[in-house]
Amino acid sequence: MLDRITSMQIFVKVVHTGSFSAAGRAFHLSPTMVTKHINALEQRLNCTLLHRTTRKISLTEAGTLFYQGCDKILSDIDIIEQTITAQHINPKGHLKINAPLSLTLQHFSPLLIEFYKQYPDITIELGLNDRIVDLVEEGWDLSLRIGKMVSSTLKARKLAPIEFILCASADYLERHGKPTQIQELSEHQCLLYSLGTLMNRSYWRFGKNGEHNIHVHGSFTANNGEMLKNAAIMGQGIAYLPKFLLTQELADKQLIPLDLDHPTIQDAALYIMYPPSDYVPLKSRVMIDYLVEQFSKKAPWD
Repeated sequence: MLDRITSMQIFVKVVHTGSFSAAGRAFHLSPTMVTKHINALEQRLNCTLLHRTTRKISLTEAGTLFYQGCDKILSDIDIIEQTITAQHINPKGHLKINAPLSLTLQHFSPLLIEFYKQYPDITIELGLNDRIVDLVEEGWDLSLRIGKMVSSTLKARKLAPIEFILCASADYLERHGKPTQIQELSEHQCLLYSLGTLMNRSYWRFGKNGEHNIHVHGSFTANNGEMLKNAAIMGQGIAYLPKFLLTQELADKQLIPLDLDHPTIQDAALYIMYPPSDYVPLKSRVMIDYLVEQFSKKAPWD
């Protein structure tokens, strides 16, 4: 079967030049092959497009209507191709990014503003939540996630290691005592993160590779780290949170870090994730490269 778009291009060229031979030369085809393309169009449409004599080629009524439509369609295709090609040279387009709420508000938003200054033709749509999203199903281009990289259908670039801190307020420690061993945590009120992949509502991990699982419980659970931090400041229990959430609170001694007999998990990191594809859109590539460069200098919370 002959390619319909090619046949349309040849048909338009025949009309423009008034000659099968001239159209053939433009496409490096023989007049016979040009005839086959025109015949294929006429058979598909079940009508005659061109009146042909030895001296002249002219459009039929149906041919005139078809020519006008082909001319517009082919023009639109050229515009689309030029637009896509331009995006390989000048990054542009609409970029949808999903990211954790607290991380973005405290540290990621300033980087986005600087990115926009460098790439003003890229518009950004930011979705803020702590849950794990399905990039392909939900239509996100990129996602920032904290965790341990496991086998995934997604591609990812590591941006920075994430240090976790176990902490509580001085008031809580005065009332309930300061634990020195991870086993003692089962006797304390622990503030639980409901969306955790590194930890869950029932167990907290300790050790370089998270080899120690400690059963914990508590009367307050939330799906956001800021809420857990605020609860800890108010003396409601012990929190196990990423250090980037706690910088000011630790400096002001609103929260006291706890040094137990096993270290907090050491294998967590911040990743930029994107759908698997042999072709990564330029708008996504420049954002990935920009973040990798920014975090290679220094994490914004350090």
